Amino acid sequence: MKSAKRGKVVSYNKWGYIFLIPFVVVYLIFQFVPLVTTIANSFYENYRSGLTQIGPNFIGFDNYAAILKNPDLWIYAKNTLIMWVMGFIPQILVSLLLASWFSNPSLRLKGQGFFKTVIYLPNLIMASAFAMLFFTLFSEGGPVNSILMQLGIIQEPFKFFANVWGTRSLVAFMNFVMWFGNTTILLMAGMMGIDTSLFEAAQVDGATSKQIFFRITLPLLKPILVYVMITSLIGGLQMFDVPQILTNGSGEPMRSSMTLIMYLNKHLFSKNYGMAGALSVLLFIVTGILSLIVFKMTNANKED
Repeated sequence: MKSAKRGKVVSYNKWGYIFLIPFVVVYLIFQFVPLVTTIANSFYENYRSGLTQIGPNFIGFDNYAAILKNPDLWIYAKNTLIMWVMGFIPQILVSLLLASWFSNPSLRLKGQGFFKTVIYLPNLIMASAFAMLFFTLFSEGGPVNSILMQLGIIQEPFKFFANVWGTRSLVAFMNFVMWFGNTTILLMAGMMGIDTSLFEAAQVDGATSKQIFFRITLPLLKPILVYVMITSLIGGLQMFDVPQILTNGSGEPMRSSMTLIMYLNKHLFSKNYGMAGALSVLLFIVTGILSLIVFKMTNANKED
């Protein structure tokens, strides 16, 4: 009898493995094989000089040493982190505010479904299309400069793309607009999962709305906040399409908006697969380390 039941369970389990086959095949072809190839390329001298192909010649860790000694790497890393921070801080603050409003039943906000859809729509637009829109809006002859001049705020067009902080601010603002809706939905899901009896008990004890938010809501939202921060950090390190299109791949002015992935793209464009592979591996390691640091820091109080 037991063997019959066991055989039936095994027959059911095989369908699970069968349905996993497409995922495994896709992962191996499009994820695992390119990852292994990238790591292997990082140990070779493999580039094109004019019409001459150099390599592949095994050179060990020379590509890593060359990248780490290059001062440009640290400049581009600083640019990437600055633009990520400029976009993430308003993103998390606005998302927390909107999520608390939408998830608070006592406010009884009307048209919540409409506003949730509107704030999420930018996330569905391709970043390249969004960047082209902003490039047109904030160009010297664009509508933003025209409106500012008509209002008398400025006397001549402001060159957003010739100003360091103007360009960085536009990149950060675009990332904020594209992703704050997604963050709001995630935080709302976390807030709606909190037991309402905790809020009721706090109100009975005389706690204010501010105390309830900082003493109950935020601590219980920590897992969602950790997830949002880590995924945003990873996305920030992979920032490419927006500054690439806004600056036409140059990272101007003065390379102030050149990101790490734009730097990687230059190596790929020049067919320097060895340096590109080494930089990709370094980004992979840095992403993992930073994610681990953020996770440990946000869970320090819980472990104590």
